[in-house]
Amino acid sequence: MAYATLDELTARLDWTLDADEERIAASALEDASDLAAHYGRDWPETNVPRLVRTLVLKAAVRYMRNPDGYTQSRAGDETLAWSDASGENAGTVYFTDEEIKLLEGLGGRKPGLGSVQVSAWNSKIRHRPGLVPVDYGGDAFPLFADEEEPW
Repeated sequence: MAYATLDELTARLDWTLDADEERIAASALEDASDLAAHYGRDWPETNVPRLVRTLVLKAAVRYMRNPDGYTQSRAGDETLAWSDASGENAGTVYFTDEEIKLLEGLGGRKPGLGSVQVSAWNSKIRHRPGLVPVDYGGDAFPLFADEEEPW
C-alpha cells in the first residue's frame, strides 16, 4: 500500500533510476505511506488527500537523495559525517516535526484541550444563578456554586 506511485517519485528526482534504485524507491514509498498512516490516519489509497501524497513523496525523495543520512562528504581525504540531530532517523525514511504536525492535523489527531459536560445517568441539568456573561457571545460562565446566595 503506497499513497504515491513510483512514476510520481521519479518525476521529482533528477536522475533515471536503475532496477535496484526502483526497488529501493518502491520500498521508500511504502515506508513513507505507513508512517503517514501512523501519524495521520489510514486513508484509502484511492482517496488520499493531496497534501498527504506530497508529504509521502517529499520523505521518499529525501531518502533517495541521501539514503545513508550523510551530513558532510568530502572528496579529498574521503571524509563522511553523520549528524546526531537526525538521531534514529538518519538513513531512514522519516517525516520532520512540521510534517508530522501536518499529518496529525489532516488525520484529525491535532492535540489540544477540550471540555465535556458530565452528568449522572438520567439526571436533569439545572441552570444555576451566578452566571457571568462572556465577551465572545457564548454561554455564560458559572462563577458561583451556591444556589441560595450567589453574592
